[in-house]
Amino acid sequence: MAVPTSKGELLQAIEREYDKLKRELGQIPFARWRERTMEGHASGTSMSVHDLVAYLVGWNELVLKWHARKVAGEPVDFPETGYKWNELGRLAQKFYRDYEALDDEELLERLDTAKARIIDLIEQADDETLYGRPWYEKWTEGRMIQFNTSSPYANACGRLRRWRKNDCTASAAT
Repeated sequence: MAVPTSKGELLQAIEREYDKLKRELGQIPFARWRERTMEGHASGTSMSVHDLVAYLVGWNELVLKWHARKVAGEPVDFPETGYKWNELGRLAQKFYRDYEALDDEELLERLDTAKARIIDLIEQADDETLYGRPWYEKWTEGRMIQFNTSSPYANACGRLRRWRKNDCTASAAT
């Protein structure tokens, strides 16, 4: 997958990877979404499908928060207030907790909504805004959006495929 370098490429990447993600998620019955049998985001931890989707919602909503704060001229605590870039495993655990009370369908709706809001944000911008200048340190806004949308969607698809494959292999062995 090529790294997007324009508004159009970014929109295509997000839509393509999101469609793949939704197809993967659609193959897993909600009855299995709370099983913590998938390798977690922090070393030595396990997570559920629900946790994985919560992680995606968390990052998508952070993108929206960063953008809103920048537009308002307010400081942004990257990646999140109280967290450093070397604490992303701990941040993932926070995302799992933040959304654990939502049922699986509500969580999917939350992801759909966050993704749609990011698409709206991108559509209102131009290439210069998204890719013409640094937005956070050396990274452009388009790249920061991509880091937290299409890339994690693709990563999540891979995790889900491996989890389903391992689950089928384990089921066949018993």
